[in-house]
Amino acid sequence: MVSTSTYPINEIAGRIAEQMPKNVQPLSPQIHLIEGSGSTQLLIPNGNRLFTISAEIEQRLRGLLQMNDEEGISAELIALGLDTPIIIDDTPLESPAIYALSLAIAQKCNMGCSYCYADQGNFGGAMKNMPLETAINSIDLLLKGCPEHGKVQLTFLGGEPLINRKALRDATAYAYQKATEKNVRIGFSVTTNGTLLTADDALFFEQYGFSVTVSLDGLDEKHDQLRPMKGGAGSYARIMENVKPLLAIQQKMQVSARVTVTPQNIDLPETLDAFINMGFHSVGFSPLLRSSSGKGEMSPEDMQEMLAGMIACGLKFEESVLKHQRYPFLNMVNALKEISKGTHRPYPCGAGAGYMGVSADGELAACHRFVNEPSGKMGDILSGVDPILQNNWLALRHVHQQDPCNQCWARYLCGGGCHHEVLEKGRNACDYIRGWLHYSIQAHERLTRMAPGWFTS
Repeated sequence: MVSTSTYPINEIAGRIAEQMPKNVQPLSPQIHLIEGSGSTQLLIPNGNRLFTISAEIEQRLRGLLQMNDEEGISAELIALGLDTPIIIDDTPLESPAIYALSLAIAQKCNMGCSYCYADQGNFGGAMKNMPLETAINSIDLLLKGCPEHGKVQLTFLGGEPLINRKALRDATAYAYQKATEKNVRIGFSVTTNGTLLTADDALFFEQYGFSVTVSLDGLDEKHDQLRPMKGGAGSYARIMENVKPLLAIQQKMQVSARVTVTPQNIDLPETLDAFINMGFHSVGFSPLLRSSSGKGEMSPEDMQEMLAGMIACGLKFEESVLKHQRYPFLNMVNALKEISKGTHRPYPCGAGAGYMGVSADGELAACHRFVNEPSGKMGDILSGVDPILQNNWLALRHVHQQDPCNQCWARYLCGGGCHHEVLEKGRNACDYIRGWLHYSIQAHERLTRMAPGWFTS
């Protein structure tokens, strides 16, 4: 890694990002080469296995890649003793048990974000709160199939979930009691715009060990431009004041900031440093690929700029690790953990499988983004999951059924991309995703070599 004490991080990141388009193209579904500091790594997507290879082996593999010689690549892997039976085949998941639910506890919102996938909180329908009875029935469904000593996750979303604060709290208490009686571990989380948070909410979330995610799209006026109140007033100052009690007492509770990145708030390093210094437990970024209004969506040029910003944040993360300093850049932490574990999966997430969303009316959806959308319907909380709908979904969404994903080296790390964004907008983030994964693998090699203790701490 080039010392950032000699060159500005943004300049280094920009140079790395410029090289990514030619370095990350999917030349073979069997292998991918990642150049590093004095050595090259070979990624074998089958199992997402990484190996450091000699210059001689690299030269042979690059020649085979240039000739599109898949048979030659297979023969080379056999000769090197790196071939292994196919780990992920075409067989889709079938009727997996539910381990996580997100409740649209309030299908209404007090903000007027123009890009909101949920149509400013109402999911394209009438504004409504989820009745407590619906929340309780959802919790019963979640716990029904969970064995003793198992673990489940309950998330509250909106709209703005704190509009329906009493139902949220009563449902939490009910879920905790029932999980305790069944000897099941239960985790709680909530995503909020932060405008309705109170000091009493802080005590409640701490009591039940909530993961609290606050949506913050940058600093000051940048946030206000993207996330105004319904009347047009800014929300940043109000949120910052409201979140202070949570940041002050978080122990069992963890308070994170989530930033939706648009062309208007693409200065990621500044935003990351500011939120970390405020005391957020972690900070993560996500590009806006699909908005209900079409406003603020990222272009390919914007995505390239975002990649440079992400790499700049990653380089600072690497420096912090080497200095034994905590730097909770969530995207980086997650990427390194997945690479270290050799994660390989045929889906991008648990949507439609172990995780589902519940509408205020009690309908089950593939995830929170498919609430009220027929394409993601999965049944309802009284009748349960419809196995035909679920299994058809899982068969169609398997990464081997996604073109061109099935020929991409990143397919088992990416899983094919967010189902909702892909179905709505297509695959306009592939180069960005591959670029970020390529850089993360390079960083993983450096940190494994220079700070191996980080991965076990």
